[in-house]
Amino acid sequence: MLSRRQKVLMLKFFSMFSVVRGYNILIVIIAQYLTSVFILAHDKPASEVVFDPSLLMIVLASAATIAAGYIINNFYDYEKDLINRPRKSRLDRLVSQNTKLSFYFVLNFIAVIMASYVSFRAVVFFSLYIFGIWFYSHKLKKLPIIGNLVSATLTIIPFFAIFIYYKNFETVIFVHAMFLFLLISMRELVKDLENLPGDMAQGYNTIPIVYGEKTSKAMLTILALLTLVPIYFLINHFNIGRMHYFFYMSIILLVIFMLILWRSKSKSHYLILHNTLKFIIVAGVFCIVLIDPELLLNQIENVKYP
Repeated sequence: MLSRRQKVLMLKFFSMFSVVRGYNILIVIIAQYLTSVFILAHDKPASEVVFDPSLLMIVLASAATIAAGYIINNFYDYEKDLINRPRKSRLDRLVSQNTKLSFYFVLNFIAVIMASYVSFRAVVFFSLYIFGIWFYSHKLKKLPIIGNLVSATLTIIPFFAIFIYYKNFETVIFVHAMFLFLLISMRELVKDLENLPGDMAQGYNTIPIVYGEKTSKAMLTILALLTLVPIYFLINHFNIGRMHYFFYMSIILLVIFMLILWRSKSKSHYLILHNTLKFIIVAGVFCIVLIDPELLLNQIENVKYP
């Protein structure tokens, strides 16, 4: 049996895990490694990439910065989340605001220290990334369109860090990035529709508030159609192995997304749309291995039979 103190500590741990979105950070870490092995450094042995200490420091610095970003975002959105996410807010409130801010500064400091292992340029990169996240949470988040674009850009910056590290400028990488950027932009706009009550109460000038739900749905439809452009090029002009199955699945899900979108009227509908996009993004992470499944099988065999 756990003592009362141990139960409180466990609840606070889960509260902090909720604030920093630990599950999202885990997905980002996996995505960075799979992207490195199968796309950015596909010409190198997988074991060399996986056990590269500099890559590890970049991944950990990214994780620490993202966690800090979720904390500062939670800090500024505290009152809004009481309306939009009452259950999650009750869990998040188990940790005081002062404690969250302390974690925020500690995580950012750790991120810079880890980046210093790689190079001074990495320190500058992550310092600017940290500032960008704070400036977005403090100022830009309440601005329509600009806030959405900046949020989507900040989300893909951790992949840009390893892109710079490997100095791989193949066209296929930019096409993958465009597909991801469009999906994240869609997700951000759906979140605005989902969080409409809290945003209105707190004076946020999001796209649905400024331009209306109908215009927001039209913009989402355009973004969904634009995703077909990188999908077409990835399937027909680049060697992506069996990952084309993922893109065919994405087309089907995006068609379903648009059909549901124009019938959506409540938060529960927008939550379904949000989860659909999240599923495509997460599935895309794990489907990266389909680019060269034999590479993964060889690595597993090498681990089992060194």
